[in-house]
Amino acid sequence: MRILLVEDDAVLSGVMCRSLGDTGHAVALAATVEEADAQWSNGGFDAVLLDLNLPENTRPDSGLGSGLLALRRARARGDRTPVMVLTARNRTDERVIGLDSGADDYLGKPFDPGELEARLRALVRRAEGAKDVVAVGRLQLDRRARRFRIDGEPLDLPAREFGLLWALMSPPGQVLAKRELARKLAEEADGPLSDNALEAFVSRLRKRLVDSGVGVRTLRGIGYRLEADTA
Repeated sequence: MRILLVEDDAVLSGVMCRSLGDTGHAVALAATVEEADAQWSNGGFDAVLLDLNLPENTRPDSGLGSGLLALRRARARGDRTPVMVLTARNRTDERVIGLDSGADDYLGKPFDPGELEARLRALVRRAEGAKDVVAVGRLQLDRRARRFRIDGEPLDLPAREFGLLWALMSPPGQVLAKRELARKLAEEADGPLSDNALEAFVSRLRKRLVDSGVGVRTLRGIGYRLEADTA
């Protein structure tokens, strides 16, 4: 996933960037409302992690602004990127204000990186699950029709490769560990799937995606991710 992290605490943002990066996410960092507006308005993020209490800009006399300002501006321009608010504030009324302003979830500081990762995945899954059509590069998945298309042309796949590609695009950009992919494919089969069998199906899928503009990338020790070709 491509994530925008809006956080002015340099130590915390550094830890979060490393933690999310280690699990295969691409993280862009903004430390002020001003920077958040600039990056967020360009789009392309799968999720936003937003601190509520941060400087409005980098001037020493700017005082404290609120992350809610960036959130409200994004929602006002029609941006529906899933947002998880990260804050040390624990008052119920402040949580309500954040959610009413357009946040999709709320996590108080301090938090466990594992919980953040799990809730972030769930947040993006919910958002993607609401979409009938998702895409990676030239490859498109129409969930309602249960069809893959490349540049509008149908891509026909055997059952296992179909299930593998479906998992990698639910949501697009996620990293799936071997164990999780094997479990997802095993749910549609008669029994468990070995690592060797999974690697064979990944290899077959890669061959079917040649010249499609997308490919399955192996992140050593982490898992697999579907990516659009950058060349």
